[in-house]
Amino acid sequence: MSADVRPIAESDLHDWLRAVHTGFLTATRVTDSDVAQRAKYNDLARMQGAFDTDTGRCVAAFRSFAQELTVPGGAAVRSSAISNVGVLPTHRRQGLLTRMMRAEFAAAAERGEALATLIAAEYPIYGRYGFGPATSVVEWEIDVPRTGLDPRLSAPVDGGRIELVDAADFRRLGPGLHDRLRAAVPGAVDRDERWWNVATGLEEMSYRPYKEKFHAVYRTARGEVAGVAVYTADDHWTDAKVPQNTVQVRDLLALTPQAERALWQFLCSIDWVQRVRTGYRAPDDLLPELLPDPRSARVVTSADFLWVRVLDVVRALGARTYEVPGVLVLEVADEAGPAAGRYRLDAAAGVCERTQEAADLRLDVSVLGSLYLGDASAVRLAALGRVAEERPGAVALADAVFRTARRPWCPDIF
Repeated sequence: MSADVRPIAESDLHDWLRAVHTGFLTATRVTDSDVAQRAKYNDLARMQGAFDTDTGRCVAAFRSFAQELTVPGGAAVRSSAISNVGVLPTHRRQGLLTRMMRAEFAAAAERGEALATLIAAEYPIYGRYGFGPATSVVEWEIDVPRTGLDPRLSAPVDGGRIELVDAADFRRLGPGLHDRLRAAVPGAVDRDERWWNVATGLEEMSYRPYKEKFHAVYRTARGEVAGVAVYTADDHWTDAKVPQNTVQVRDLLALTPQAERALWQFLCSIDWVQRVRTGYRAPDDLLPELLPDPRSARVVTSADFLWVRVLDVVRALGARTYEVPGVLVLEVADEAGPAAGRYRLDAAAGVCERTQEAADLRLDVSVLGSLYLGDASAVRLAALGRVAEERPGAVALADAVFRTARRPWCPDIF
């Protein structure tokens, strides 16, 4: 079978969406509302499809959009965020994704985007395109009666307060809070208008019906919004009429440790609630150690999350700051081409440039993506055979240079 890979036209949207839904096993029905949403929010020039040359049907889908990724030091780097990638089961292993990915990398270079990002549904696929896992997440389930928290003390102990607001208030307060948070958290990405509209029920996707949520806002003693928790709850009772409800956290943003502590205390004090599922949190989140009994929280998910693909090494490495001074010469291998070369990084000056100097380290561009936000250990990657040391001590220096005091975290799936 053969297929024509090209940017889609507006007339292709219905067929393209059908391919997306089919590939992700969500649905095959596409509504007029789905098509209208895509036409309103998505840039057709950044959407590709593979069309079977015999039937004309869309058999593979690919989309990117402009994104800002916070890197260590607080800079927001322009990135190409990749989503809605899928190839129908009838057309797998025919190179369609490779063709679309190469086209996207070329287009991203023209747009001046230094990075590409994605959330990998399957682990083995994206390393061969130069992506590396750059952040991870952990989800805990809290056994509320075991926490040691006093359920009678739901109010913050720092003079702040918790208030419940509706979706409209969250839509008004949330964007400003999130912008402040993402400026301080490496790995965080921006949220667009559509994200907030869908999250608050102003717009709905047919294959993902909106479910009413609760919104708890933390205000400091001065009345400033410093945190929010968005959650849902089930309705489960035993035969003996004993409530066994579980709260599922959908979003929890906290600017300070005080806000974070207050929100978890509140969630664990709600009547009828026996368990709290935390949603995806940073791997070094203050949970579970902020609980009197940390063993009351068990890990239910621990996995890679945001993947990063460095497209422009000079701009990407020059955009972030580094924990310690040092000079490293990196030999980067990149089969797809855009990042291949030798680079000199002066961590103290925050300057990266191409060089002909002898390499200190050799690594694939996917490994550079894993190191980029400060989560991966160069020492560990070297032990795994993914970093080759050409100058004694270079691996240890790279570990100290790239690692960050707090681990990066991406709160959003896209």
